[in-house]
Amino acid sequence: MDEKPQEPAVAPERTAPRFLELLVCPLTKTSLQYDEKNQELISRAARLAYPIKSGVPYLLPSEARHLD
Repeated sequence: MDEKPQEPAVAPERTAPRFLELLVCPLTKTSLQYDEKNQELISRAARLAYPIKSGVPYLLPSEARHLD
């Protein structure tokens, strides 16, 4: 029988926290806070939450969620 070796399960992609520390809000140029639980980068100054999808931060205001 020809059995293929099983490939290891791939963990979801994550962005390195050190990389995230280098990013700033594109509108205010202020630092962003990483929200690991919601996979977002928070700009308190702009009151926006930028999503991180498949390990890639989307720093477009049109992609951001407004914070109340």
